[in-house]
Amino acid sequence: MRQPPPRPHPLARSPRVDQANRFFAKAWDKGWLPRPALDPEALWQSAAKPLGDRAAQAERAGRKAEDVTDFRERLERLTKAAREEADLNPLGRVMAQGQLERVVRNRLRMGAVWMQRPQMAQTSLAPPIIVIGHMRSGTTRVHTLLAADPAHSHTRYCDAFHPVPGTTVDLREWAAAFEIGFLSALNPWLQSIHPIASAAVEEELGWLAGALQHSIYESQWRVPSYSAWSEARDATPIYREFARILRTDTAHRGLADRRRVLKVPVFSENLPELLSAFPDARLILATRALDDVHRSAVSLVANQMTVQSDSCDLAWIEADWHRKIDLREERRAAVLRAWSGPITQLTFEDLSDDWETAIGRAYRELDLDLTPAALRAMRRVSAQSQTGSHRAHAAQLSGFARA
Repeated sequence: MRQPPPRPHPLARSPRVDQANRFFAKAWDKGWLPRPALDPEALWQSAAKPLGDRAAQAERAGRKAEDVTDFRERLERLTKAAREEADLNPLGRVMAQGQLERVVRNRLRMGAVWMQRPQMAQTSLAPPIIVIGHMRSGTTRVHTLLAADPAHSHTRYCDAFHPVPGTTVDLREWAAAFEIGFLSALNPWLQSIHPIASAAVEEELGWLAGALQHSIYESQWRVPSYSAWSEARDATPIYREFARILRTDTAHRGLADRRRVLKVPVFSENLPELLSAFPDARLILATRALDDVHRSAVSLVANQMTVQSDSCDLAWIEADWHRKIDLREERRAAVLRAWSGPITQLTFEDLSDDWETAIGRAYRELDLDLTPAALRAMRRVSAQSQTGSHRAHAAQLSGFARA
């Protein structure tokens, strides 16, 4: 794995970002390319065009009326915040337009799938295993280890960010690989902060982003009005869409008999809605010292934001993520106090000191069978991680502390 270049500051960015900014600014000035409008109606029109007269039906297919209304309002509010608050640079504006175009297009394409095969969104699921915890608290390690168990299933990157199943030929792995290559070239620290690969185990953040839940957007853009509004809003429509996509992915990949291991850090903000969608879930709570969580989260968010805005304020990011961590702690604790279903806890130190003992205890407490085949698979995954690109992030954080 190629080592990333030195990262002297959390807001450091590649010279390629500045080159792209100059290119897009010139292209707009010269009239070579249209300036992205981030206009919700234009996004709808562009996404609806391939479906023609079926677009209106595809928007509603498989969804409750309040789910349709919720998405429309979210798109209006998010685009407004992106235009008025985020101070996006030219590259950021292009990236925002591209992300939101894909979200609306996938929304309609998923509806078109459910028009033709409504049973896919109703597929029965084995009770899932849900990893809950802050980002940078060991959730990824727990997720990856449990996903290695042959009795379980997991979501791949290509499934998470390209959720519409292929028909005759499924090109999602290729599309995702191209996307990852482009993003890694633009941001040389991406793979050290959050390693990704097209067919590798990935959290389901893309499915939440597809319903315009705020988490992925607030980690890239400064949109405090949208974050506050979304945090205060009932997230039930988002988790209904999430469940429909999970059921569809399960049907398409033939995984109905295997427990899906699910993990997204923002689950902590929406536990009532999440557990309403999956009342038979088994829960794993991953914990780490909050100061360490905060440092690492700020590093990730700063790395994402500085690519898309020239006016990132590190002090604001630090303050906002203290607020965000406190919010998630409070909400999670309130829900788990009343949770009577299966649950276990794994600390970051447990996993670092002796992950096999920690995982064995978790399996016993969740009444799961840790088979020899599962343990062998986990050992392979753990051995591979010893040379993983994510280890460079610890060196970056140490460097920031010394600076």
